[in-house]
Amino acid sequence: MTTDPDRGANAWLEQARIKVGAAALGPRAEQIGRVEEVGDGIALVSGLPDVRLDELLRFDKGQFGFAQVLETGRVGCVLLDNVDAIEAGDTVRGTGDVVRVPVGPGLLGRVVDALGRPLDGKGPITADTREPIERPAPAIVDRDLVTQPVQTGLVVVDTLFALGRGQRELIIGDRAIGKTTIAIDTIINQKSSDIVCIYVAVGQKSSSIRRVIDAIQANGAPERCIIVVAGSSSSPGLQWIAPFTGFTMAEYFRDRGQHALIVVDDLSKHAATHREIALLTRQSPGREAYPGDVFYVHARLLERAAKLSKEKGGGSLTALPIAETDAGNLSAYIPTNLISITDGQIVLDARLFYEGQKPAVDVGVSVSRVGGKTQAQALRDVAKTVRLDYAQFLELEMFTRFGGMPDTRVRQQLTRGARIRAILDQPQHAPLRLADEVALVLAIQSGLLDQLPLPAVVQFRRGLNEALNRGAPDAVRAIQETGALDAMTERALREALQRYVAIVMPPAAVAAP
Repeated sequence: MTTDPDRGANAWLEQARIKVGAAALGPRAEQIGRVEEVGDGIALVSGLPDVRLDELLRFDKGQFGFAQVLETGRVGCVLLDNVDAIEAGDTVRGTGDVVRVPVGPGLLGRVVDALGRPLDGKGPITADTREPIERPAPAIVDRDLVTQPVQTGLVVVDTLFALGRGQRELIIGDRAIGKTTIAIDTIINQKSSDIVCIYVAVGQKSSSIRRVIDAIQANGAPERCIIVVAGSSSSPGLQWIAPFTGFTMAEYFRDRGQHALIVVDDLSKHAATHREIALLTRQSPGREAYPGDVFYVHARLLERAAKLSKEKGGGSLTALPIAETDAGNLSAYIPTNLISITDGQIVLDARLFYEGQKPAVDVGVSVSRVGGKTQAQALRDVAKTVRLDYAQFLELEMFTRFGGMPDTRVRQQLTRGARIRAILDQPQHAPLRLADEVALVLAIQSGLLDQLPLPAVVQFRRGLNEALNRGAPDAVRAIQETGALDAMTERALREALQRYVAIVMPPAAVAAP
């Protein structure tokens, strides 16, 4: 009997294949690229024809970057770390994956870089999983109406420009006039709420970041905050991905039915980094040398902030992006882009800041496009005409500077407006609880503060918390728990305020105009 040698060989190969776990034998092709040019955080790589946009690339010395520009025969790669160790001629391989960062409760209370690596010396991060930094925004059908308030603790914001859970409210103004302070005060005020806070520093000085961390640790709840740092000394790649990293970390909580607040400080520096990367990778410049996709970059980022529907868990992600203007020019390229993307803007005015009005919010230009729907019911009931009264006061004050003796009605409006401006002035890192804000506005609307001289109004506001705790504890508790103001609670507040005004008012005081 004869045997077929080919059949025997095939049977032996089949048995061998089964023994090694059905692994396919034979050569395997691998694409290896080489660095053609490198500098300023950018590497131009050749030899990777199948690489995809935003794909993570690994260099032979262990560094990573991601593909930002795809051209025929060349890939523009943005380097993420240890950029000085990369040289022309180094080999590069595609990973088939995108940039991912750790997410989960293990990040709470930590200071990390844009890749989720710890910077606070507290040991390694315990992450639930790793998620890509680029994720699609929730679809329209997956969103719900923005109706729940985010209390900032700032009277001027909560009273005139209510902020809602799921909203995107831009904070914009010139350099060093209190933009970051408004955002940090909002974070500090969440120490008694159920909102998780993420602060993202993009291109900021180390001293500024240190002040932010110290303020949150001293006055807020740092154990419920995540701080993502990509300072001015970080590579352009880390500064570029930092806002996307922060949103991915915040979305972990939103997608599980919780509520999150993210502050991006600031998107003007992020836009400058995007322009730098675009010019270094030889993309075509547009207006003010920014590439044409800078609007899309910020739009796809901020669209990820949303209030999800009940079917999706009902979580929310609120965004407070910060932008810097030059000499108050709101019509510049990046400010107009961000204003058109967001749901409103809080505009800070340098003149008000240097006059001592802090927060220096320009109430005539600032707006919230969500409106009073998100305002706490108690505050909405007592603050119906505050914005109109204050706007009229500002116009009357301007006209009375030209001289002339105003009549009695105008003098009353000037007196009332001056008291409104006094209660809107607020020291930093001292946010007020909802009951205190309601009591302040109620005191203004009922005319109780009209009889106080202006210096006494400051004293009135300073001791209001203790006076309400002592004089109307049940009313304070009801407002804090329900956010509403019924007739009995309002009566108790009025009586407590009247007693407190009698204590604060100097003997034989005459109300200042």
